[in-house]
Amino acid sequence: MAVPFGYVYQRTHCTFRSAETTPGLAEPREAASQHGVIEGFALRTWLAGTIAVVTAAIVYAYSGDVQLALIALVGGATATVIARSIGDNDLAEVDTAIEGESPLELAPVLEAILDPVVMVRSGRVIAANAPARALLGQHILGEDVRTAIRHPAASDYLTTSPADRGSTPIELVGLGAQERRWQMRATETAPETQIVHLLDQTEQYAAERMRVDFVANASHELRTPLSSILGYVETLSDEAGEDAAIRSRFLRIVFDEATRMERLVEDLMSLSRIEAEKFRLPSATVDLGVLAVEVHEALRHSRGARGEDVVLHLDPAAPAVAGDRVQLSQLLHNLIGNAMKYGRAGTPVTVTLTPGPRDAVLVRIEDEGDGIAPEHIPRLTERFYRVDAGRSRSLGGTGLGLAIVKHIVERHRGRLDIASSVGKGTRVTIALRAAEH
Repeated sequence: MAVPFGYVYQRTHCTFRSAETTPGLAEPREAASQHGVIEGFALRTWLAGTIAVVTAAIVYAYSGDVQLALIALVGGATATVIARSIGDNDLAEVDTAIEGESPLELAPVLEAILDPVVMVRSGRVIAANAPARALLGQHILGEDVRTAIRHPAASDYLTTSPADRGSTPIELVGLGAQERRWQMRATETAPETQIVHLLDQTEQYAAERMRVDFVANASHELRTPLSSILGYVETLSDEAGEDAAIRSRFLRIVFDEATRMERLVEDLMSLSRIEAEKFRLPSATVDLGVLAVEVHEALRHSRGARGEDVVLHLDPAAPAVAGDRVQLSQLLHNLIGNAMKYGRAGTPVTVTLTPGPRDAVLVRIEDEGDGIAPEHIPRLTERFYRVDAGRSRSLGGTGLGLAIVKHIVERHRGRLDIASSVGKGTRVTIALRAAEH
């Protein structure tokens, strides 16, 4: 890199004088640097202007043409402007090299980091990678860090000295979006220079909250039937157990509650197994038409008259799918069973199997019931979520059926769509990939 001699001389001279000659009266380093820059710039400008004028005069003397002389003068002036621009950039680079590592040199390193990272010097942002610019804005370079990271906790943290704040990161909520959570850590790399690292904790927080909610809900769902069983058994052990009618009714309730606990435990174990295998893509070939007939027969014998309301429309042109036969059977049992429970008695439950676009197979289950309000539909696949908790429990539901369906569809890399009209009914559509021939 070419550096003007005047600036180098002034800079060297100032440094020598402040270090050796008169340490008590030396200028501050920044003032000396600016003084050298001004003198270097004035020398370059004067030399370039003089050369331009002399060149124009020579052209006029040899040609006698005023226009040619003016052209030469304009060219010289343009060269002066370019020289000034180049000189300023060189000076900036020299100054940066003296003060510390250049942000331009750090740019490739910062861009290689996937998390938002910002470099701050003297309270201002001097470098930021693409994730940081996407989060905080493309305009943050050169801004005060308190303006760039608009968060009260971040401002307090970054304006506190590294010795006082220690190495403990802080949590930021609402940066970028209302529900997003970040962990921010700032590390001092040089005097007045620090690297600010933002780590997205949103998904981890959501997963932890989901785990806590799941444990609480599972405990509640198990505790309720268990309490009923204990209460009725205690009652039966007293004098009430001598009455045959009361004993028979209580024993039936105990049996129902125990059966409910059994279903809940089975669904919990099933959900756990599906989640454990969710990254392993099923490869077996399954004929959904044959499987639907088997499920239909099983429901006809176990659901009484309501089992006769299931109507199958199976397109023989629908190809087989790549999947897990046991899990797909569970999927059909859950969806058809839900349609039978929540559809009006005596109305059909229609199961349709057709070829879909792009080598997909579509399974559609429709009922004619009360339907579901739009605000509930996005949450139907959450664990233990119920539109009507009392009705669901009275019908034997565990609150896990659609959560299991969702995880089975995800494991098969399929798509789940739920549509409902209040007062008319609900339609669930599953799209699965066809097996390779």
